[in-house]
Amino acid sequence: MNKPDQTQANRRKASRKATLDKDLEKINLVEDASRHISRRLAAPGAAFLFVIAAMLMAIGAMTGHPETILVVLAAALAAYMAMNIGANDVANNIGAAVGARAMSIGTGLVLAAICEIAGALISGSDVVRTVATGIVRPDMVQDPIQLSLIMMAALIAAAAWINIATWINAPVSTTHSIVGGVMGAGVAAAGVNAVNWSVLGGIAVSWVVSPILGALIAVAMLAFIKTFIIYTPDKIAAARRWVPLLIALMLGSFTTYILIVLPNEIVFLPMSVMLGIGFVTSVLGWMISHPLIARSAEGLENRNQSLRVLFRIPLIFSAALLSFAHGANDVSNAIGPLAAIVSALGGSQNLGVQSVPLWELTIGGLGIALGLLLFGPRLVNLVGKEITKLNPMRAYCVALSAAVTVILASSIGAPVSSTHIAVGSVFGVGLFREWYIRRSAQRQTYLSLTAQEQGMTEVAPIKPPRDVNQAEERRRRLVRRSHLLSILAAWMITVPLSAALAGGVVMLMLRFLG
Repeated sequence: MNKPDQTQANRRKASRKATLDKDLEKINLVEDASRHISRRLAAPGAAFLFVIAAMLMAIGAMTGHPETILVVLAAALAAYMAMNIGANDVANNIGAAVGARAMSIGTGLVLAAICEIAGALISGSDVVRTVATGIVRPDMVQDPIQLSLIMMAALIAAAAWINIATWINAPVSTTHSIVGGVMGAGVAAAGVNAVNWSVLGGIAVSWVVSPILGALIAVAMLAFIKTFIIYTPDKIAAARRWVPLLIALMLGSFTTYILIVLPNEIVFLPMSVMLGIGFVTSVLGWMISHPLIARSAEGLENRNQSLRVLFRIPLIFSAALLSFAHGANDVSNAIGPLAAIVSALGGSQNLGVQSVPLWELTIGGLGIALGLLLFGPRLVNLVGKEITKLNPMRAYCVALSAAVTVILASSIGAPVSSTHIAVGSVFGVGLFREWYIRRSAQRQTYLSLTAQEQGMTEVAPIKPPRDVNQAEERRRRLVRRSHLLSILAAWMITVPLSAALAGGVVMLMLRFLG
């Protein structure tokens, strides 16, 4: 073969190789696209399978009942609602811990999922009964089918609004959504008198009081930590003294709460005995945590950065406690309407003297956990990082205050908004920090003594110079007011919007059924 022919043959080989490479690249692109699409479809697919599983649970529980189809549809809607709660609401539980970098978002999601399920199954019944029969008066809606349609419309409206809010990254209240939905559907189907306005008024008052109470508890805890640990000459020694006591207080309170909310058929003890068990748990918690904190404190420098290490353990505990409390309280937002439907179709209008079936609580707890794992990470960052900067000490105050407030509400059957409480606590901590930096004499004295020990000149005064303009003053703020305004706006429209949606849905149902 002469040289021109060989050159032409080499060109053909190179052309075929280039074509093959292009084809292989196209195949790789198709495979990458397929993997990307499959990953995007994995979460909706898992959610769909859970809805099917909830429907099968309902079929098994209502076999032979003439109205099984309504219960099956209600179970599907409850499962969908529960997953929306997990996607939107549970971000508040671990957002503080993730924002403070005490644990990774993966660890936080798994921890929250386990504790949510436990809270729903152990102590979710009381608040479920409040949502099921406290808002719509059973004596005004005596037709079981009508009551079922009211509750199903409430679930559809609330879940749809929460889904939209999650998509736009707005941490709205799922409690507001379901209460507004039940109220709107009840008014549209049976008139204004069908709503128990006194109970609804009490719920509304709790919505105002609970975030304020959560903020106050968080501020009190942060003030205690700053006074007795952060701004002391020996921070590490103070932390070794006080952190185990904080852990002991948390464990004792949690144990007492568990004993209070457990059904009487499982445990029935006098209050004095429950308090005694809680005290013993506190002592055991102190005995266990004291050497752990002391060992962790070895070799740490006397500075604030070291305190973050020591507060990781109590912060993780408080996040778990808050997740448990959320499962106990907010499972009612998904299961309350389902419980009302099952009770009405079963021939009972007085759910208050009955226990909520385990299969209903299981749908709520598993749904919340699954929604958190599949769709929850987006809002974790908003609550934990974007409102104000959180370190482990501040995040611990937020999580513990929110948990205590939700626990108090769950113990009396009040469906409070965990979103309100958690976000209120975050804002309370941030605003208190702004005030403390400007006004605290203890902080100024501490900084002055530290500067003198280091041979520095006297530190600058707390108050900023008067010539600082308003724009600079706003920049120095530790709390982002824009997030406060947007969250408040979302809260304000949730009840009327979900009520209007539910009213429209139930009217369409009634018209369709003739």
